[in-house]
Amino acid sequence: MAINKRLINTSGEAVVVPTSFNTILWEGNNSVAQTITGMGFTPDLVWSKQINGTASHRLLDSVRGDGRYLYSNLTNSEDGYNSDYMRLASDGVLLPGADSNFGTTNTWVGWGWKAGGAAVTNTDGSITSEVSANVDAGFSVVKFTQSGLQTIGHGLDEAPKMVITKSTNVVGNWHSYHEGLDLSSPEDYFIVLNLTEQRIFNTTLFNSVKPTNSVFSFNYSGSSTAFIAYCFAEKAGFSKIGSYTGNGSATGPTVTTDFEPAFVMIKRTDSTGNWVILDNKRDTSNPIDKTLNPNLSAAESTANDIDFNATTFQLKSTNADTNANTSTYIYMAFANQF
Repeated sequence: MAINKRLINTSGEAVVVPTSFNTILWEGNNSVAQTITGMGFTPDLVWSKQINGTASHRLLDSVRGDGRYLYSNLTNSEDGYNSDYMRLASDGVLLPGADSNFGTTNTWVGWGWKAGGAAVTNTDGSITSEVSANVDAGFSVVKFTQSGLQTIGHGLDEAPKMVITKSTNVVGNWHSYHEGLDLSSPEDYFIVLNLTEQRIFNTTLFNSVKPTNSVFSFNYSGSSTAFIAYCFAEKAGFSKIGSYTGNGSATGPTVTTDFEPAFVMIKRTDSTGNWVILDNKRDTSNPIDKTLNPNLSAAESTANDIDFNATTFQLKSTNADTNANTSTYIYMAFANQF
């Protein structure tokens, strides 16, 4: 069971947040089955990546079930159930042992989020969805079958600021909504998790309608296409989802989060650029520079410098993926709870 953590925001107020995000690290052991613990809760989404090699990013969630991978750097449909694949466990993940990617000398990171456990039926939208939702942490995993314009219930009590969608039974891009894509009309744009492209103007995909506190709009022309969506609402003391403008300087912009970050994901929106993920487990002190890219299978690099501070993060690199002068960026950050 998740333990509530008391965090302090910039106003000096205590904010009680359920422990719902953590990062774990592991090293393979010659394909012998092993359980990786230390997450602190039973995760409903684990996003993993080999650190020292080119195995793809793997996303595994409790709603689709064990052994069903999606890959953030690929357009592939979901891998079918395979007993040799990673499974979610009570305090982390179970590695059955037959996957050579988890062999000796292979090091991995897993970012885990707690939703609501077993999915329940949600009828808030125009079609029924299956939802695992953690209202307190502002995170839900949503499964639905789409044909044409629909609204989909997300299970949260406020509008998500980021929605990452992926078709699971057909090849397709990771189309994503983010409130920071435009200051006035973010619903008229999308961005693609598996590509370097800048934001794309499109009034069809999200029907030019912002998510509400119960549903998000989605328009897909394919027939009976299955989707998964990862929905993130912003919660004080736990998560921050927004945008900033780069200055091209090694003394870059400071972004206020109201908490010490444990994880930050960034994407340039006005031009091409890689997605960037940094965390406080692969790097335990500033500058945080160990970079993985959701759109690439590449091994970890040290392409970016960011300081994780008590209530902010600050860009300390001139790398265009995170801090080009006058360029715009979106980000999603989660608090250090351990």
